[in-house]
Amino acid sequence: MSMYKSLRGIAAALAAAATASSALAGPYEDREADWRNGAVVYQVLVDRFAPSRNLAAKRELYAPPRRLRDWSEEPTVGPYDERNKVGAHELDFWGGDFDSLRGRLDHIAGLGAQVVYLNPIHLGFTNHKYDALDFKQISPEYGTREDVKALAAELHRRGMKLVLDGVFNHMGRNAPAFRAALAAFEAERAGRPAPEGTAAYRPWFVFDAAWPGQARSWKNVANLPELNLESAAVRDHLWAAPDSVVRGYLRDGADGWRLDTAYELGPVMLSQLTEAAHREKPGSLVVGEIVNYPAGWMPAMDGVMNFHARMLIFGLVRGEMAPPTVGRMLERMVGDTGIEPMLKSWLLLDNHDVRRIATELPDAAQRRIAQVLQFTLPGAPNLYYGSEVGMTGGYDPAQRNPMRWDLVNESQPDLLWTRQLIALHRQHRALRVGDFRLATTERLLAFERHTDRAADTVLVIVNPGDQTVTEAIQWRNGQMMDADDLRDLIPPPAGSQRLTAGSGLVRVSMPPHSVRVLAPVTTPGPGGYSVYKRMP
Repeated sequence: MSMYKSLRGIAAALAAAATASSALAGPYEDREADWRNGAVVYQVLVDRFAPSRNLAAKRELYAPPRRLRDWSEEPTVGPYDERNKVGAHELDFWGGDFDSLRGRLDHIAGLGAQVVYLNPIHLGFTNHKYDALDFKQISPEYGTREDVKALAAELHRRGMKLVLDGVFNHMGRNAPAFRAALAAFEAERAGRPAPEGTAAYRPWFVFDAAWPGQARSWKNVANLPELNLESAAVRDHLWAAPDSVVRGYLRDGADGWRLDTAYELGPVMLSQLTEAAHREKPGSLVVGEIVNYPAGWMPAMDGVMNFHARMLIFGLVRGEMAPPTVGRMLERMVGDTGIEPMLKSWLLLDNHDVRRIATELPDAAQRRIAQVLQFTLPGAPNLYYGSEVGMTGGYDPAQRNPMRWDLVNESQPDLLWTRQLIALHRQHRALRVGDFRLATTERLLAFERHTDRAADTVLVIVNPGDQTVTEAIQWRNGQMMDADDLRDLIPPPAGSQRLTAGSGLVRVSMPPHSVRVLAPVTTPGPGGYSVYKRMP
């Protein structure tokens, strides 16, 4: 009887353990089911991505003061155009459109990207479209709303998603809504009735005769008057009403929004916008351009563009910040922000507002470390078009150069390396949806990504310095077995020895400017034996 009771107790304990294991598995399974977590994002400037296949049919759209450039030309800064309140280079076009983009989707899909993010596509006067004339119309140089629907449908057919750029802090000074509001304001100052059809737009903007252009504008740029989001009419137009900009494009097939200058919208407005997007399309993404520290911005949005992590990476690889210090900062960032928002946040190294990564980090070894971190730290890696083939480019407008399709070939080293990193990220569950844990080091950066399964664990070790570093790293993971062999997930530095874990330590000698990405060997060896045989 006592043996029976003992066996029954063991069975109950095993059942409880299984229940506990199932409960632990839940969060990771839920994360895997959410496309937003750890998704590989590919950013496209439609005008600069692929040459139009029918440029002659739309050449009149580029009449002066606009200029149509040859695809081989590089963007350069032009003189200020006083009449139009823009730099001349803001009116230079290269002719890309939705049709040419759809013709190059095989390239994006072939990289392994899962999301296509488009810089603004709505009607705008400039090439960058951050000066919207009408959010609900598509700039004719690119195509039509029907073309947006067709692009979304094609991406969905390929198992991919579409994210659009929402520029809801400001519009362009030539927008009909602004011209009407300005006319109403000037009539108000003169004591006259507002011209017919203008009064309704008066609350859309904030005016003061003493300000440049008489309106509050983004960073005092006269061409970019700010929208008055405190106006219910503006909120209805942008996100609240069923026919609003945010909700309308989601119905057209878009899967989410990247919000320009999200920090200027403030948490209250961001919360309202995100709620409206989720109500229209459950599971849609709202990610904001937040240049400052990411904590505190969620759940007003689903995630942020993680500029803070970008600066930590650059500080590390340039030798400006000590590796253990960067590790503690990363740990604090994840803890302060929360792992769930962190997984949905875009981790970028370059984009249309900053220098391209090959220009920012011309040293190949530094760049390699930065790119490995982009694909192994928590987040959704955000690739800027052309960086996968090593395109260079300085500050605006040099980093907005036309895509170098002549560099796309199967022997291009940057392309092969990018594909390898994307495959690494997508093939390893912990890198997509796992938690973050810092390892204890003296002179290196080391961290792990882990889930509920021991076999998923990935350990990353970085030596950004110019001297070989030999030390014992404390690996704070009790599931990692003693005398456990570790395998490299990317080619290790030349001459590297195979590493093992022993009593919670990994003894490593890291050459200068090197990185290793490691995983435990959990598959059975000769004779079918594995020390991991009963580990989840």
